[in-house]
Amino acid sequence: MSEDKTEISSKEAWGGGVSPVKTSYGKQMMWFFLVSDALTFGALLTALGFMKHKFEDVWPLCEDVFYHFPGTHTHLPLMYVALMTFILIVSSVTMVMAVEAGHRLDKNGVIKWLAATVVGGLIFLGSQAWEWDTFIRGNEAQSTAFILPSDNENVAHVRFADDHHIFNESGEINPVELAIEAINSGEATLELANRTTVSNSDAIKFLKNNAEQVQGANMKKNEYGLPLYANFFFCITGFHGFHVFSGVLFNLIILVQVMKGTYDKRGHFEMIEKTGLYWHFIDLVWVFVFTFFYLI
Repeated sequence: MSEDKTEISSKEAWGGGVSPVKTSYGKQMMWFFLVSDALTFGALLTALGFMKHKFEDVWPLCEDVFYHFPGTHTHLPLMYVALMTFILIVSSVTMVMAVEAGHRLDKNGVIKWLAATVVGGLIFLGSQAWEWDTFIRGNEAQSTAFILPSDNENVAHVRFADDHHIFNESGEINPVELAIEAINSGEATLELANRTTVSNSDAIKFLKNNAEQVQGANMKKNEYGLPLYANFFFCITGFHGFHVFSGVLFNLIILVQVMKGTYDKRGHFEMIEKTGLYWHFIDLVWVFVFTFFYLI
């Protein structure tokens, strides 16, 4: 078997001006950006894992927080988040179809599949907005949370035997007194952040120690437990949501350009590949967010 011993001149070997890999400058730069962005998400998820381990005993369980579903009051742990994940994965499939149509110079195919990708992204963003709104407003039934002003991390929940709550928006009735009355009558129990139920006497002591009611979550107070949990939720899902919004915007701009015939004039649809790389990255990152924030 003969070997190819073709020699090239020193000028050809070291002259430059030739790409070391068979890909365009634009796609190379997109890959560089995605690698740097992956490091950012990796740092956020690593910090999340560290804090989860540090506060393992009191870290809220996501299935006890994200159990809502639009149009129903049924307890469906993580089902809506799973639906959001499915929608984003489907949008990644439609992006693959758009790229494939671009390779065939099929303008109508690109328009159809890229439009479907934009719609999928918009549905995901709307779903995430609903999830944020529900998280911020808090649970309106099943439990009422109290914290001690001196320690926002010391969150306790009054769990009722039946499905009702004592959150009082008007402020006319003291919720602490109602909670104490419910505990004395055996209609409710008090559960600490580490998910242990305390005796009635200790529960009453906790409530009488200047406890105040809290509903929903923000950067300082969190009905579900540690404020740090809410901070990570807002930071990680918000950062990812910003990426999805950017991706939808990019895809929409390119969709308009495709409809105008911009890429027909260029003779190729490489721009679809570039945004496709970004969109697939967004989908992949969400799989990690879904796994490490919601599931583990």
